[in-house]
Amino acid sequence: MRLQPVSAGPASRLWNEYIARYHYLGYTPLAGSQMRYNVFAGEQLLALISFGASAWKLAERDRFIGWEQAQRERNLQLIVNNARFLILPWIQSKGLASKILALAARQLPNDWFARYCLRPALLETFVETPRHRGTCYKAANWIHVGQTVGRGKKSTVHHPIIPIKDIWLYPLRKDFRSVLAQ
Repeated sequence: MRLQPVSAGPASRLWNEYIARYHYLGYTPLAGSQMRYNVFAGEQLLALISFGASAWKLAERDRFIGWEQAQRERNLQLIVNNARFLILPWIQSKGLASKILALAARQLPNDWFARYCLRPALLETFVETPRHRGTCYKAANWIHVGQTVGRGKKSTVHHPIIPIKDIWLYPLRKDFRSVLAQ
């Protein structure tokens, strides 16, 4: 199995189309830093996965790290968000999702560094429950740290307006806390 970075052109258009057609959240362009991958077994396309800029404020994540506001503002760029993950609907393989997540956790730091000259220390993702249970993240050793409050990125209200989601984190290095606290 291999992750193939997606760049402009036909591969990018196909990636966008598959996400729009088969992912329950659909396609929206990622803002800021990002990496998109096609996942292949030989020549067969199995899945698509993308990573982008992390959430600006996330109380449960920030508490897990032990961040103060100044540290978060300085080092937020060292956290990368798994924004989309789609195994194509005609692909059936037990344990495939967790294997892809493990492969991505190994490859992404080097690809991210090559593109942005930053080596991420932590991955994050959000799982909308009860639609999904996060089983593949658990199987790939991601850590469930809590839930969002359901307000979204730019909300000015103090009550949920979008689905509450589980927050999962994956440390990319053992000393992630000290790296993020610098």
